[in-house]
Order: sequence, then C-alpha cells, then structure tokens
Amino acid sequence: MKFIKKLHNFLFQFFDRFYINIDRSHVRRTKNIKYIPGFRKRRGGKQSYAEWAHVIGIFQTLIYQTISKKTGNYILDIGCGTGLLGISSDPFISENGKYTGIDVIKKDINYCKNHFNTGNIHEFIHFDVHNETYAKTQSKDKKEWPIENELYDLVTALSVWTHLNQDDALFYLKEISRVLKKNGKAIITFFYLDDLYKKSIEQRDNKIGRYHSTSQQKWIFDNNAYNSKNWFYPKWVKNPEDAIGINKTGLDILLKESGLKLIKYYPGNWKEQPGVYFQDILVFQK
Repeated sequence: MKFIKKLHNFLFQFFDRFYINIDRSHVRRTKNIKYIPGFRKRRGGKQSYAEWAHVIGIFQTLIYQTISKKTGNYILDIGCGTGLLGISSDPFISENGKYTGIDVIKKDINYCKNHFNTGNIHEFIHFDVHNETYAKTQSKDKKEWPIENELYDLVTALSVWTHLNQDDALFYLKEISRVLKKNGKAIITFFYLDDLYKKSIEQRDNKIGRYHSTSQQKWIFDNNAYNSKNWFYPKWVKNPEDAIGINKTGLDILLKESGLKLIKYYPGNWKEQPGVYFQDILVFQK
C-alpha cells in the first residue's frame, strides 16, 4: 500500500505540472489564478488545485464585501504560507496599494519572494518566532511584527489562530489592532466553539446527515489547551497547537484585550451545516 501511495503521489505531481500550464492557457476572466502554485507548494491544509481555486474565490469575495475602497488597499496577511490569500488579495492592492505576507516558515517566505514577481506591491517577511506545530526551533520570545502602527486597511489570517495557544492568541490579536488603521478590518478563521458547535456534536452522535463526513467526527475539542478554561484541542492531535478551538468566553476575552469588535460571523461547514468555508470566519473592526 505504501508503494502504491508513493506512486500515486509521484504521478499526481508529474501530471500536475502539465495540467497547470494547459489550464492557464484556457483562463479567460480570472487574472490572479495564474499564481496558484504546483502540487508540492500547495499547502495550508489543502493541496487540490480545484480547492485552492475555490478558496481563493471565497476569500476574494469576502475581501470585496469587507473593505470600503476596492483599490489601493494595504493588506497584511498573517501566516501567508505559499500565497493562497495573497492571490485573493491581489485585485485590491492595485493603484498604490501593497500586500504584505508574514509567516514563521522561512521556506514558504522564500518561495513567495520568487513566485510573486510583481515589484514593490508584494512584500514577504519571515517572522522568527516559535510555534509548536510549525516552527519548533525558533525563538520563544514574543515580539511585535516588524510593521508600522496603523498602516493597514485589512488584515487576513487563514487558520492561524487555530494554531495559537491562549497567550499567543491574545498577544497577536493585539498586534492586529496595533497595525490596523482606524476602522480597519480583519478577516480571521478558526474553530469557534459556540452553540452551533455544541449542536453539531449531537448531530454527529445521533445521525449521519447530508453534510456529515467521517473526518468531521475528529473535530471535537474536549481537552483543555495548557490548562486554559477557554482554549481546547481534540484528543487525537500531537500538540495542542495542531488544532485549537476557542469558546465564547475565550472570544470575549480576545475582544476585550484587543479592543476590536466583531462585526460579522460566518459559521463553518465543519459544524455539520452548510457554510461559506470549512472553518468559522470572523470579521473584526478596529
């Protein structure tokens, strides 16, 4: 079975290179889809080309609905990875705008620097701090992002707070508040353990619904993360930071400490219901 799986991955990667080139020759109305990387560089919990295109479209729409002006925006993407939300952001930074991607994984930052070859409108920063899941050997000292105060119109973070313990989640949400302009917005996804989540547990226990999948049974957050009363992780993970969920009290703490206000909430389809995206999407405003 291991040999078959390796052979399958090899063949997939081999043909993926040809598919992307052929597919790009057929693109007619989507300017930024050209930046979707090859199979080996597609990360962020998803490797399918179709799923990358799907998620790019979701967040491009959300960004359009969230920001006031449609061009010339300064957008900061926390945990940019290999550029998924960078692609979603691209239409909104034209005409004197700027996109900044920041990540703890240096090889992803190096990839983006070479991949997004569009001059000064894209900037990528390696952030040398520790994360138990993604950057175990880096500095454990908390520090501010190398970003000016009140510079950005929008901050995005796709599944970043999913990998932050309580102390880090509080510290870096304050950082979002610091770098946002007055009335600036932030689009953040994570697992929000609200009443819909509690209801979804009952659905998983009692029936197999239309939107049920075996993999979703794993998303039950029943262990306290580092003795926190409001940050939790599933029992199957190796480190709490592999997958962390936050309950309502935890969210209230984040809002109080950061000074941000929650202005929009899109429940995720991981909660056994139709949703805009897999994780919960929360939109904040300074």
